[in-house]
Amino acid sequence: MPSGGFTSLRIDLIDMNIRNETLRGGLGLLAAVLAAAVGVTVGWIVFLEIPTTGPELVGVLLTIGLAGVAGRFGAAVVANALADYDVAEVAVEGPITRDGGRPSPIAASTGATADEIVETIDRADDDPSVDALLVTLNTPGGEVLPSDDIRRAVDRFDGVTIAHASDVCASGGYWIAAGCEEVWAHEASLVGSIGVRGSRPNASELADKLGIRYEEFAAGRFKEAGNPLSEIDDADREYLQGIVDDLYAQFVATVSEGRDLDPKDVRETEARVFLGPDAVDRGLVDDLGTSEDVESRLTERLGREQPVEIREFEPQRGLTDRLGVGVRAVAYAFGSGIAGVLAADDTAEVDLRTR
Repeated sequence: MPSGGFTSLRIDLIDMNIRNETLRGGLGLLAAVLAAAVGVTVGWIVFLEIPTTGPELVGVLLTIGLAGVAGRFGAAVVANALADYDVAEVAVEGPITRDGGRPSPIAASTGATADEIVETIDRADDDPSVDALLVTLNTPGGEVLPSDDIRRAVDRFDGVTIAHASDVCASGGYWIAAGCEEVWAHEASLVGSIGVRGSRPNASELADKLGIRYEEFAAGRFKEAGNPLSEIDDADREYLQGIVDDLYAQFVATVSEGRDLDPKDVRETEARVFLGPDAVDRGLVDDLGTSEDVESRLTERLGREQPVEIREFEPQRGLTDRLGVGVRAVAYAFGSGIAGVLAADDTAEVDLRTR
């Protein structure tokens, strides 16, 4: 192409940017004018024309309500028009659970439940500004069905999907990653653990020592197979192991299909985790790189001439949920503080040991 073609293309792009900036400015100005008009109108009605009858009061309340709805709608329109991002980043951190149960209350302030992550991915998919999804993973895994729910949300996302593992992307985390078009990791990342674990505590001997008798009333041979107060026999053990084996077969099939690997090769990993380079050699990871490398890859995949803009999408929590998380975090920190004071006391008066 002659050099003039490149000049023309560049001018066209500049003109397009100018038009976009003009459109954004116009929308912003229109929103400001509408907000000012609504504010003046509501102020006049409320402060100068005080309602004296029931219908007038209802009219004022309806006006204020409509003004609020119009304001939120206008803000959403302007936000979409002014969006300066084209990639949504959604984080999966900590144990993957349905209800957000975690080892300590303080962890609830950083992680998200599986349902919240699914909602966040769906919201990113509905955002007209988003053309790609970046799933960042730092998780040891978790429950099977919540992990698969997140993977399915990733799979139905309409656009480019890339998973990027940081410290750990294991078990349920890799189940999710296998649903992305590409998987990236750091050289020191731990990736894999393609396996399923189930457990059944046996407290029957403890019950005997405490004088607790367990009497079973159940219909169905294996209804009580998971009860920790009853002894497990060979038939129960075979039944429970069969459930674990079936889930493992689903895991292998999911990874095999998502990563285009032979199921035999997936099983030969024997639920081990691998460092980044080994994970690449086994086909579990496509490439190694930092966040900047993944950003460059997204720019390439989307065919952009300028680097993509990534925006982190977080779960939308109501005020009650946010207050609940804050209260749990404060309570946990308060308890930790008391324990720390007691542990740091170097006097002989404090002795928390049992004898």
